[in-house]
Amino acid sequence: MEALAELTAELDATSQELQAVEIQLQELLERQADLMRKKEALGRKIQLSLDNPGPGAASHLDGSPQAWNKQDFPWAGQVSEAMRNVFKLPKFRPLQLETVNATMAGREIFLVMPTGGGKSLCYQLPAVCSHGFTLVICPLISLMEDQLMTLEQLGISATLLNASSSKEQVKWVHAEMVSRAPRLKLLYVTPEKIAKSKLFMAKLEKAHGAGNLARIAVDEVHCCSQWGHDFRPDYKALGILKRQFPRVPVMGLTATATRAVLQDAQKILGVQPCLTFTASFNRPNLYYEVRRKPPSPEDFIEDVAKLMSGRYAGQSGIIYCFSQKDSEQVTGGLRKRGIEAAAYHANMEAGDKTSVHKNWAANKLQVVVATVAFGMGIHKPDVRFVIHHSMSKSLENYYQESGRAGRDDLRADCILYSGFGDIFRISSMVVMESVGQEKLYDMVSYCLDEIECRRALMARHFDEVWASTTCNRMCDNCRQETTDWEAEDVSEHCRFLLRLLEQAERLGERLTPLKLLDAWTGKGPAKLRLAGTPPAPHRLQLEKMIARFLLLRYLQEDFGFTAFATISYLKKGPKAHLLSDDSHVITMRVRKPKAAKGESPRNPGSQTAGGKGDGPAGGRGPEKAARTRDSEPKRRKRAGSGDRAIVVD
Repeated sequence: MEALAELTAELDATSQELQAVEIQLQELLERQADLMRKKEALGRKIQLSLDNPGPGAASHLDGSPQAWNKQDFPWAGQVSEAMRNVFKLPKFRPLQLETVNATMAGREIFLVMPTGGGKSLCYQLPAVCSHGFTLVICPLISLMEDQLMTLEQLGISATLLNASSSKEQVKWVHAEMVSRAPRLKLLYVTPEKIAKSKLFMAKLEKAHGAGNLARIAVDEVHCCSQWGHDFRPDYKALGILKRQFPRVPVMGLTATATRAVLQDAQKILGVQPCLTFTASFNRPNLYYEVRRKPPSPEDFIEDVAKLMSGRYAGQSGIIYCFSQKDSEQVTGGLRKRGIEAAAYHANMEAGDKTSVHKNWAANKLQVVVATVAFGMGIHKPDVRFVIHHSMSKSLENYYQESGRAGRDDLRADCILYSGFGDIFRISSMVVMESVGQEKLYDMVSYCLDEIECRRALMARHFDEVWASTTCNRMCDNCRQETTDWEAEDVSEHCRFLLRLLEQAERLGERLTPLKLLDAWTGKGPAKLRLAGTPPAPHRLQLEKMIARFLLLRYLQEDFGFTAFATISYLKKGPKAHLLSDDSHVITMRVRKPKAAKGESPRNPGSQTAGGKGDGPAGGRGPEKAARTRDSEPKRRKRAGSGDRAIVVD
């Protein structure tokens, strides 16, 4: 017995030491994050100094956009004429002229411009004004096809090479690449073509030797970096281009990338130093809204069908789905309700995808129900809505996908349906990506926030300063009639969740998020029911709390891997030990309703998506949609007593 007591004491001491180490690790991780932010801030200051040198600095280091916003370059007349007569455009958008001048001058340049800002013109216009052809590297066939349809209408010679290209087309392209007077102006390929086709690289060397390779444009350049949200291994092979063609200027283009991602991509492509032009992320004509996802697929389809036949009747749009199965299910449901819809996903035949794309572009289809395989640069200008069936896997992805709306600068809607189960469904898909889970949690935080301006949330993510007062009520949160809120203590709810997880662990069980919800509400097995169970709030409130506790690291995901699936379970997080101290408090901000004169706060009822007049284009407006979605009949003092909008402090 004495030996057992000694072992028990040693076990307790080891457990306490392990807990202390975990606390130290957490503190070190937080310190690491602080240092990383400081490093990035210093890097920005250094880059700003390089981009804006003082008086007397060498002119070749002048990377400020103002230095390139001129019409006195030798090629200015040719550029202006092509702009008017070939592209039929009256004027440049912000940073387009600067980028065109820089690449015409042979400078290496990275351009960060929001989706719909006109990035493609920045290499298409110089291609028309230069001898030879511009090599354009794109990640998706649909993106290339979209641009080629536009270029064909403008009478510009452009083509793509991929596995489905005919022998005749390949033969013609190879001949044009080395011709003394080439007509070809733009040649589109995927990064895999560069990485895996020795024949193509040999032809490219001959074209360079003939003086026909004018420049190289790498679209979606963030894909080069493993820290980017869409890393593709074949993009890393593109560094060979600068090594083989050192005097050919390279242009990198993206809509979403942090400075760290840009620097990594520049290093991979071998274009350090280079100019970097960054446009504002803001698209003032886009209205952003997050809605609760209906509980069943049929309910979602019904909601969206009402939107299609009501607010968006006769208007063009996109519905993004997370999986092929979702896209086909939603398409079938919409078609049964008389909506002209078609699915688009990676497993379709190339000809079928092209047909869907062309029919949608010609307005023969009202909506494409697509996975992310549907182009990262779709150019259709009159897309009036982009609806997300579930959240994107990162804010970068969401910004790009939603940005395909309103490219004609007219008002368009970006509506995201957020569901609790989608968090863990996506998490199990990105768990093996280096920063996949971190980026997903940023997306979850965006969806949960029902108080702060959507644009301010995006700006903070993209390292840009944004005043919510300039949103102009173009997001659901800014359309709220009140921003008053109060703090509620939800610590006991978190402690109860941790007790449930401890009980499950003692029983040798692992709880998925849905099983944890059932156990909390008393629907789970009797063996998981605990004494002293606090009154359970509304299920939506429970879901929000679990998601928030996960983001705050009181809970964390634990994955189980099988031959067929990756399953997300929940367990105690690195901050769970803090709740052993009764003085530790977790608060959530709860919006207070604004009462009309002579009235008490009321609940107008839950908002149902869809219906005529529902949103910025309708009679009632999204003020009501956002105001009523998470309200309740009566405010209670106890934590989590109702279904309300919450934000963790």
